[in-house]
Amino acid sequence: MDKIKIKEKLELIDITKEAPDTEPERQYYFMKKASAYVKKLSDELGRPLKACTVTFGCQMNARDSEKIIGILETIGYEITEDEKADIVIYNTCTVRENANLKVYGRLGYLKKLKKQNPNMKIALCGCMMQEPTVVEKLRTSYTFVDIIFGTHNIYKFAELLWTSFENQRLTTKKTKAKDRMIIDIWKDTDKIVESLPSERKYSFKAGVNIMFGCNNFCSYCIVPYVRGRERSRNPIDIIREIELLVADGVVEIMLLGQNVNSYGKNLDDPITFAQLLKEVEKIEGLKRIRFMTSHPKDLSPDLIEVMKNSKKICNHLHLPVQSGSSRLLEKMNRHYTKEKYLQEVADIKAAIPDISLTTDIIVGFPGETEEDFEETLDVVRKVEYDSAYTFIYSKRTGTPAATMDNQVPEDVVKERFQRLLDEIQTISAKRSKRMEGMEVEVLVEEENSQDDTLVTGRMSNNMLVHFEGDKSLIGQLVTVRLDECKNFYYLGSRVS
Repeated sequence: MDKIKIKEKLELIDITKEAPDTEPERQYYFMKKASAYVKKLSDELGRPLKACTVTFGCQMNARDSEKIIGILETIGYEITEDEKADIVIYNTCTVRENANLKVYGRLGYLKKLKKQNPNMKIALCGCMMQEPTVVEKLRTSYTFVDIIFGTHNIYKFAELLWTSFENQRLTTKKTKAKDRMIIDIWKDTDKIVESLPSERKYSFKAGVNIMFGCNNFCSYCIVPYVRGRERSRNPIDIIREIELLVADGVVEIMLLGQNVNSYGKNLDDPITFAQLLKEVEKIEGLKRIRFMTSHPKDLSPDLIEVMKNSKKICNHLHLPVQSGSSRLLEKMNRHYTKEKYLQEVADIKAAIPDISLTTDIIVGFPGETEEDFEETLDVVRKVEYDSAYTFIYSKRTGTPAATMDNQVPEDVVKERFQRLLDEIQTISAKRSKRMEGMEVEVLVEEENSQDDTLVTGRMSNNMLVHFEGDKSLIGQLVTVRLDECKNFYYLGSRVS
């Protein structure tokens, strides 16, 4: 929803009456109430109140943060990247233990800032907040935190913030800090609230959630426990959102879901992801379509066919393999074998010979033998990925893999991890070089951070190219000749 319509919607709300029960009307009611508080405090301080949102984790978290920022701006905050703000929100990730430790460390810094600014609010949300042990630790040891909410009720942020304002107003010296803390964590939900404010990071590209949650329960992964079960958005709502984005200047969209290939199964009128892509393809003015992430067990011939025939779907597929060992894939609960995965890759390459394939790989999963690891290397060599996200297995409490026997020694894991990196880098460098001298279309995304005479664009295959230009090109699709391959990016020159 654009800012003019939001303003018109807020003007119709009477905050002297009780809050509506329906969503999103209820949240707009609390946005208006919170905005009155923010304006009053801003007038008293003689400056605008500032808000900082820090995002950890995946594209889903980044999209959630855009919604939070949209709500904050509607309330009247000025957005900043400086954590010396009047409200700081950490949108957390919990895929790996290090992500949790990073948040705890940064909270110590915020505690000092809050002592300097008694009006400061600290809010925590995201996947890490769905872990009961984390919430209990925060409740007892980080009592200066004001608001804790999870992944299922992001849309309630305005209501929670207003409640925090009221808590502060009614606080007495005898009120304990932990009693002022607002904790609102839902175990799961089937609710999807549409038409809330959102502030995009980029004017020319955007992420669009098509579904939430995950039903796969891979044995190493905590996502289904913190994101809940799969919930698909109505295709009409998805198409409407993309049409509005395109009308606002967006040329590229990224369809987001933990497993986009299973989209639509839980709808009253089920449709497939391939069918959804066909409808998105019809949107006039949209130039590029990306999606993330595909699960190999649900990759269908129909999806491959749609990708083959599309003029808008980018020439890139992220297909996480995790391991090349069928024995370990079974332990991981991935529901495919090495042979099935390689057959899918063969089918994709037969349909789209020049497609760019990327993947995720875990090294050191419990019980991984040298033979298992060699199977992974074999897949890497046969598929020839353009790039890969490689991870050392991280034990996550609450997942089946955390209690499995035969945890692999650290020194063995590190040695295997380096061998895998070397193999991937060698193949990736060879794959990348094949495009040298070609002319390709790129979407210009930003000024180059190292050289202000250059801009950076992204090819259809997701690879970056740097070439001479200025910021006036940002958001445009231009043709660039790929002059020199630098392994993971290109130096080029603009053709048109």
